[in-house]
Amino acid sequence: MNPVLELSELRAGYGTGDILKGVSLYVERGKIVTIIGPNGSGKSTLLKTLIGLVPVREGDILLNGQSIRAFGATRRVRAGLAYVPQEYNVFANMTVLENLQISHEFAARKGHRPAGNVLSDELRELFPELAGKLATRAGNLSGGQRQMLAFACALSVRPDLLILDEPSAGLSPKYMADIFKSVERVNKTGVSVLMVEQNAVEALAISDQCIVMANGRVRLDATARQVEQMDLHELYLGPLAEQAA
Repeated sequence: MNPVLELSELRAGYGTGDILKGVSLYVERGKIVTIIGPNGSGKSTLLKTLIGLVPVREGDILLNGQSIRAFGATRRVRAGLAYVPQEYNVFANMTVLENLQISHEFAARKGHRPAGNVLSDELRELFPELAGKLATRAGNLSGGQRQMLAFACALSVRPDLLILDEPSAGLSPKYMADIFKSVERVNKTGVSVLMVEQNAVEALAISDQCIVMANGRVRLDATARQVEQMDLHELYLGPLAEQAA
């Protein structure tokens, strides 16, 4: 096993209560890991804790073997994390080019200097639709195109791990398929991916590993192929969910 990310007994939350109640998991380098689970299970809180928006109360976060628990959000990005939130993930009143320029300028993390072109050959190949829309305001793009722009901006920092929160949310079936193809293409460049996704069937089809969360805990950690053979309704509402109550 060669994990890019390891969590051990992670506890975090808002106010006085814990939302995450001792979460332990790992993401193997070069793999796609999908987190699924019912609403309120702690999935989005987990991602926000990983990127430094929710403080860790107990436990640790290791990125490439180094603890990043004490790092702020900006330092975590420079250490190798990139995050695409579900909403408000681009500047809608700015053009595609301006969004890319902002991320390009931020991309000078230690050991990685951005290429001269904000839409590098690699990003152009990954997201060909963006090349002809550089002067278009991001708010005028389709939902799928905005997600591709958000991906491109996140990848400007050359992350080791790309974290995605519901990348297909609100998209048409066509753009949903395009987004999952984009996730696959990104992963094939060597970037590990951790995503929360409600469209479990489509996400599992491209994933290597699946983590099921319920009530702030990991209830199942298995290969995506194993979870594909299971009844998702049973996973969410059956014995696993009852154990979490």
